Amino acid sequence: MVMFLFLVVALAVVVGAVTLAVVGGGESAPLPEVAPDRLQDPLPPDRPVRRADVESLRLPIAPRGYRMADVDDALGRLAAELAERDARIADLESALAGARAAAAHARLDKPGHEEQR
Repeated sequence: MVMFLFLVVALAVVVGAVTLAVVGGGESAPLPEVAPDRLQDPLPPDRPVRRADVESLRLPIAPRGYRMADVDDALGRLAAELAERDARIADLESALAGARAAAAHARLDKPGHEEQR
């Protein structure tokens, strides 16, 4: 019975101490507001993104994972640059195919390369 009373008193003391610590912060708030983490090294806005930029990209962690705005910004930037590069590659491949076709046509038009009829 003595042990039970001791545990009840100890529990009351702990609850009281926690309540005073949280509520009784005086004139200031119990915990100061903390500025949210921001992306330290964002992707460079003045030049194309390189492999090293992506490898060094570290997104700040929020209470429930990563900050969605930072992840969305980084992925949006990467998606735009990949689309731009894909379009550039398609243009270059098309120009290369046209140049090859023109070179093949020029070889056939040279004297001595007449087709047999």
